[in-house]
Amino acid sequence: MMFHKKRSNQALFSLIFTIAILLCFLVAVNFASRGNVDRQRQSLEKALHRDIIDCYANTGRYPKTLDYIERVYGLSYDENTFSIEYTVRGSRVPPLVNVTVK
Repeated sequence: MMFHKKRSNQALFSLIFTIAILLCFLVAVNFASRGNVDRQRQSLEKALHRDIIDCYANTGRYPKTLDYIERVYGLSYDENTFSIEYTVRGSRVPPLVNVTVK
């Protein structure tokens, strides 16, 4: 009987250890994924600001719509992942841009 109980405890310990390792792995993957999305968001913000400044340098006006930046400057982004709030304040005042993760 003692041998059977010892074997059962070892199996339980192995199972708990395996689950703990799996949870650590899942947490690490989730953390890395969030970091990647944040880097993509920052890159999108930089591209937007660069296109806005280029438009002003070329035309003397800031773009009126986000659609204009997409068509003329070729901006593309994953609309399922990111949401862009683009608020025009005037032709000679930079627009307010807010990029968020959905």
